[in-house]
Amino acid sequence: MIPVYNEAPYIAAVLDAVRAAVLPPGVEREIVCVNDGSSDGTRAILDGYGRGVVVHHSPENEGKGTAIRLALARVTGDVVVIQDADLEYDPADYAALVTPILDGRATVVYGSRFLGTCEGMRWPNRLVNFVLAGLVRILYRQPITDEATCYKAFRADVLLSIPLRCERFEFCPEVTAKLSRRGHRIVEVPIRYRARTSNEGKKIRWTDAAVAIWTLLEYRVRE
Repeated sequence: MIPVYNEAPYIAAVLDAVRAAVLPPGVEREIVCVNDGSSDGTRAILDGYGRGVVVHHSPENEGKGTAIRLALARVTGDVVVIQDADLEYDPADYAALVTPILDGRATVVYGSRFLGTCEGMRWPNRLVNFVLAGLVRILYRQPITDEATCYKAFRADVLLSIPLRCERFEFCPEVTAKLSRRGHRIVEVPIRYRARTSNEGKKIRWTDAAVAIWTLLEYRVRE
């Protein structure tokens, strides 16, 4: 599932990489893109990309969480992977992400940037990631290193069973909290990551860190 907002310079390359990613034997891929009200030509690129991509166009920008919920409603596969519409994450890591689910060893897998390679992340972002992972360890007893990673893989029926309310970047803490409270153990695998800058289109803001912390605290005591 690929939520997309104003990623005209990158989205074609991302889709090419997603299509080229080697998957475990017998696994077919389904690509679902939600264009979250882009105004920069992303819509035309998605419409012209070709077959094999399910595309939904939202008339307005409603946020990454809303786009993920819209994409999830269109998924037909057994395993779901979240893919950002930029080049920070490498689809070559898909096989590592989905294998524990296919083998029956996990229902949820997070790709950890801090167990793998993490290039170019600024120290404030590292600090926020450290705080978020620490809160998950304390509040939910999940011994993970990377709560805010984009690369999250789920057994589809498990993710569909979660009543998600997220609209923006609070998808990550909400799904982490609700899965943990339902007893799902999060398995981590190392992945590759290369951070981009705000000049290159990075959209997350410092206020989103505060919302993520509040979301983890909130869902510890409510559904």
